[in-house]
Amino acid sequence: MHTDPHTPDLRPDSAAHPHGHRPMGHEAEDERPYGVEPEFVEEIVALLRARERDAVLARLEGLHAADIADLIEQADPAERAELIDLLPAELDGEVLSNLNPDLRESLIERFEPQELAAAVADLDTDDAVELIEDLDAVTRAQILANLPDAERALVQENLTYAEDSAGRMMQRELVAVPEYWTVGETIDFVRAATDTLPEDFYDIFIVDPMHRVRGAVPLSRLLRQRRAVRIADLVTGEVDAIPATMERAEVANLFRQYALVSAPVVDAVGRLIGVITVDDVVRIIDEEAEDDLRKLSGSGDTGVFSGIADIARGRVGWLTVNLVTAFLASGVISLFEGTIEQIVALAVLMPIVASMGGNAGTQTLTVVVRALATHELSSANAMRVVGKELLVGLINGGIFAVMVGVIALVWYGPMIGIVIGLAMIINLVVAGLSGALIPLGLEKLGVDPAVSSAVFLTTITDVIGFLAFLGLASAFLL
Repeated sequence: MHTDPHTPDLRPDSAAHPHGHRPMGHEAEDERPYGVEPEFVEEIVALLRARERDAVLARLEGLHAADIADLIEQADPAERAELIDLLPAELDGEVLSNLNPDLRESLIERFEPQELAAAVADLDTDDAVELIEDLDAVTRAQILANLPDAERALVQENLTYAEDSAGRMMQRELVAVPEYWTVGETIDFVRAATDTLPEDFYDIFIVDPMHRVRGAVPLSRLLRQRRAVRIADLVTGEVDAIPATMERAEVANLFRQYALVSAPVVDAVGRLIGVITVDDVVRIIDEEAEDDLRKLSGSGDTGVFSGIADIARGRVGWLTVNLVTAFLASGVISLFEGTIEQIVALAVLMPIVASMGGNAGTQTLTVVVRALATHELSSANAMRVVGKELLVGLINGGIFAVMVGVIALVWYGPMIGIVIGLAMIINLVVAGLSGALIPLGLEKLGVDPAVSSAVFLTTITDVIGFLAFLGLASAFLL
């Protein structure tokens, strides 16, 4: 069915949705939730086990590719394979590109290279690259060999850029017009070139004869103008061109800083070679945040869909480091064996001081690491942030010193209450300072602060916590 290009499509069905489908197509339009509900997953699994393949296909009809991917992820391994086999050919690429990368690698083996090539050919360049970049060299070469020549050349060129660069993630399909064109000529071009234009685009880029970017015009501004207006006259301000070698984290910060919807990607001499859109940046921000969380926790690059051996291997390294630091903290405790033997209550209370320090430091560390990643924190305001965390540590230390001190006083007497209160203040102040200074110091040294900050922090808070509590106890109680 075709609609008049001059008449807005106001149909309430899935065809009017910008992605072609609305989630949960079997429900009433005004009640469809976004995403896949657990009940729906259970229903599909039950139908698959009952061999009701036609019923499954009916339930999948109208479901967005991202929701089908979500359904596959939540299903058991046996049902995942059946769902993949049921997918209509035209949905293979979209579904696979939305799957978790770890799971995608295991499921992609079910496809022949020709099938994968057909699926990749239907995707935009950035999605196609993301789909095949992590495959083994043999499978990747087989897929590329089955792609049309033009598509293969673009994908291969993207793959020559560094993995975390703008060039790797850019989309090659874009709209670029000469600076001497009018609004009317541009609109006519867009209408006539529907087969070669990207499915979704937001800006029209203006280029000179050398294909260097001279400006960008949002579609909203273009459509408000008369046909005779020169498109170059609609440009306001400088265009935010992104070098193809820029790191993707910097790309995300650029979009965040200037509220961009899309931005052109240029090569070393300024020629337009691609575009990055906000949907790609949302994925980058999500992946960067997830990466920081994994690094802070020391869980490696594995996720819930990784194999058991890979998960164990990814975590054992930092657990070994933690074991070494735990022995360091135990060494501090051993210095006060005599004190602990005389006052057994110290053994009961000392984990509280170390635990509170570790938690307080982790709170500061998380905030500072994320602020460094988003450039909210730099050398310009670092000391102000450190001073603020020092005061926060002092305030919280005072609050919990009173709380813990009163409890210890009731249990073991006033002096122990005073000792643990003072130790609490010392350790929370040190925790706040360490949580801010450690990532700042690592950043200054060129080391990713998310990787090893947590290990240094827990070591410091454990050692200082035990040292302060047991040292004060030795000084005041013996």
